Amino acid sequence: MPPKRAPSWAILATTAAIALTSCTSAPATGPVGEHAPQAPVLDPAIANGASGDVTICGNRDNGTFTTLVESFNAKRTGVTAHYRELGQDTDSTRAQAIQRLEGGSRGCDIYLMDVTWVSEWAAQGWIQDHSRLVEEHRADLIPSTLETARYDDRYWAVPLYTNAGLLFYRQDRVPPPTTWSQVYANAASDPQHEVEMQAKRYEGLTVNFLEMLYSAGGSVIDEDGNVTVDSPQTRAVLRLMTSGLDSGAVDRASLTYDEDSGRRAYESGGAGYLRQWPSAFSQIKQTGAGPGTAAAPLPAFDERSEPAAVLGGWNLAIAAKADNPAGAVAVIDHATSAEFQKTMVLEHSQAPVRAATYDDPQVIAELPFIPQLKKSVLSARPRPKSPVYAQLSRAIYKNVHQVISGQTDVESGVRKMAADIRTAQETF
Repeated sequence: MPPKRAPSWAILATTAAIALTSCTSAPATGPVGEHAPQAPVLDPAIANGASGDVTICGNRDNGTFTTLVESFNAKRTGVTAHYRELGQDTDSTRAQAIQRLEGGSRGCDIYLMDVTWVSEWAAQGWIQDHSRLVEEHRADLIPSTLETARYDDRYWAVPLYTNAGLLFYRQDRVPPPTTWSQVYANAASDPQHEVEMQAKRYEGLTVNFLEMLYSAGGSVIDEDGNVTVDSPQTRAVLRLMTSGLDSGAVDRASLTYDEDSGRRAYESGGAGYLRQWPSAFSQIKQTGAGPGTAAAPLPAFDERSEPAAVLGGWNLAIAAKADNPAGAVAVIDHATSAEFQKTMVLEHSQAPVRAATYDDPQVIAELPFIPQLKKSVLSARPRPKSPVYAQLSRAIYKNVHQVISGQTDVESGVRKMAADIRTAQETF
C-alpha cells in the first residue's frame, strides 16, 4: 500500500565483515522454508566503524526520507546516506525494485519496502536475514510492527513507520463506535449517519474486509499456508457488509471509492462515519466536516469479539547484494532511534514504530489522537504472509466486491475466494 502523507501536526494516521549462515555468495532464489535460500545473516556489530556511501531506494519522497538522510548525515559518522526514487507510487516502485533485484543490480543498499512485500522478497532471496538486527531493537519496537517483517520464523526487514486504520465520526451526529454491527445499525437509521469506506476492486477493499474478518475471529491462511477463509466468520462478515449496502447504512458509491474519494465524500457533509488512515485527519479538519469530526480505533465486529486493525506502513531491508551492509545497518539504527522516530512523527506525521514515542509529552501535545492511534496499532495484525500476496489480495477483493455489489451470493463468493487463493498459492 502507498505511504501515508500528512502535514507536520497531524498524525496519520518507515564493506565490512558480515556473518553468513553458510555461504558468502548471494543467496539462491526459491521458497523460504524447507528449501530456504542461505540468506546472509546481518551482524548488528558491523555498524561499528562503518564508512562509505549507502543508497536507500524507494518510492516518491513525501519528505520523510529526505529528513532521514539529512538527519543521519548530520551526525557525521563516516557513512553518507543517499535517497533514490524508483517510482512515483507503490506499484511502479515495486516493479522497478524487482527489475533491479532480478537483474542482480548492486545500486541499492537498502530498499524501502511496503509491508506486504516482505514474504515474496525473502522467499526469492533478494534481502538479508535481519533476525539478529531485530533482536537488537526488539525491546523498543511495537510487537505488531515487527510481525510485518517476519516470514518463516525469521525477520527480513526492520520497521520504519507503521499505520493502522481509524474510524472517523461526526461526534455532533452519531455516538462513538462500539461495534461494526452498532455502527451499521445506527447508520441505517438516518441518511446523515451513513458509512463511507473503500470498497472498489483494489487493495483498500482487502484491508477493509480483513479488519472485520480479524475482529470476527477469522483468517485467510494459517501459519502453514492452509487456506482458512472458507469459514463461518467470513460468511458473517460478508453478510454484514452486504446488508450495510442494501440498507443504505453504507454509501453505495463506496463500491467505487478508494481512500481519496471516500474521504471527499465524507467531507461533503452527508455521512456520519469514515473508515480511513490517520493521515486523512488533517485534510478533513480543513473542511466543513472538520469541527464535528473525532477519531476512534476501529470497533469490534460485534459484542462477542475484540477490535482488530490491519497494519500498513513501510520497512527498511538491506539487499542481499548490498555494497555497504555495514553502513546500511548504521542507517537503520538511526531510523529506529528515539531521536529520529520523534522527528518523523512531529515533522511528517508518520506513525512511529518505537512504542515510547507515543508517550512523549511533546508528541501528545501536538498530535490530537495519538492515544487512539497507539491503541489501534497495538491491536493491529499484518496481512496474510505469502510470497504471492498480490495474487491473494486480488482473490480477496475481487470476490468480496462480487458479493457486496450483489453480483453473486455469499456462499458462492466464499467458495470462489478460497479456490482462487489456492490457485494463487500454486503459482509459487
